Amino acid sequence: MAQWHGISRRKPTGGRLKRPNRYRGKRRKEISSEKQHAFIGDQDDNKVYRKHAGSTTVRVMQATSVNVNDPKTGKTTRSKITSVLENDADPNFVRRNIITKGAIAQTEAGKVRITSRPGMDGAVSGILLED
Repeated sequence: MAQWHGISRRKPTGGRLKRPNRYRGKRRKEISSEKQHAFIGDQDDNKVYRKHAGSTTVRVMQATSVNVNDPKTGKTTRSKITSVLENDADPNFVRRNIITKGAIAQTEAGKVRITSRPGMDGAVSGILLED
């Protein structure tokens, strides 16, 4: 469900603001996009959103693999994600296998900390952790 980020019709004291809120209404640009989470899925799935002034952004809806950077060798490879092990953003994200920045995922290469923002960047990247 979208959320409205407009001007309140009440003052901090609880009193009513008369102008311009009585006639202004809600504007399309004040409504945020719906909450979308990047899940671990069967296929890679992205969604393109149109933003204000015609610009676009890409969000990851489902991801099967992650770009893994090995800090020792400096090489980046693509590895398949199996599950989410930790997520400081929300413990429920671990149960639902939701990928966010800072989440630690189990991959074929080992444990990986996600460094990209899948909901904003449109890609899933991470750094290989030492066990």
